[in-house]
Amino acid sequence: MKLHTRKVVALVVAAAALVGATNASAFTPANAQGAANKRSDVLLVAQKKRPPQKYWRTKVRFRTNEAPGTIIVDTNNKFLYRIDGPNRATRYGIGVGREGFGWSGVVKVGRKAEWPSWTPPAEMRQREAAKGRILPITQEGGIDNPLGARAMYLYKGGRDTIFRIHGTNQPWTIGQNMSSGCIRMMNEDVEHLYDRAEIGTKVIVIGPGSRHGDVSYDDRGVDIFRTIFGG
Repeated sequence: MKLHTRKVVALVVAAAALVGATNASAFTPANAQGAANKRSDVLLVAQKKRPPQKYWRTKVRFRTNEAPGTIIVDTNNKFLYRIDGPNRATRYGIGVGREGFGWSGVVKVGRKAEWPSWTPPAEMRQREAAKGRILPITQEGGIDNPLGARAMYLYKGGRDTIFRIHGTNQPWTIGQNMSSGCIRMMNEDVEHLYDRAEIGTKVIVIGPGSRHGDVSYDDRGVDIFRTIFGG
């Protein structure tokens, strides 16, 4: 029995030692990971300015009564969770609304777009014009577009809320309160989520106002074995 226990402990320690290296692979360009992996069309912008490691994409042990596929956005801690199955989730670092632009609620993914165009609201154009910055009425998609590589448009009651989950060409802003209420992700992360979030996906945004209702969830940390062996 003691011998068996030592083997289990040794396996856990070895697995833990590999987690850091495994997490780091999330930032490796897809064409450098081998032909077996899907080639990403996301261009990595300013990757030298990565956010802190705690905001890197990670597989975690996660307890909740929400159904697999549901997205939970924790704006206080700057994490977005995609529930993968019982006690399992993928955690992504995010940037959220600055003071006065935070919100909460239960919405759905109503539309999706690759390399989306950006049409800033009239109020935003007026606000920025007062600061001497002239925004375009519409900016076509591309690496310089603030919406990044992908966008998931959040709807409530069949209507566009004007909020999105989208990429960013400023990855160093992940983990900060920088947006006008949208949820921003690193381009490679938003592409990863985009491929897994269907139209109609339930999105629970936990933030000011408590309009999300009661949400039970518990992030129990890195899922070591799933991170290393997949699943």
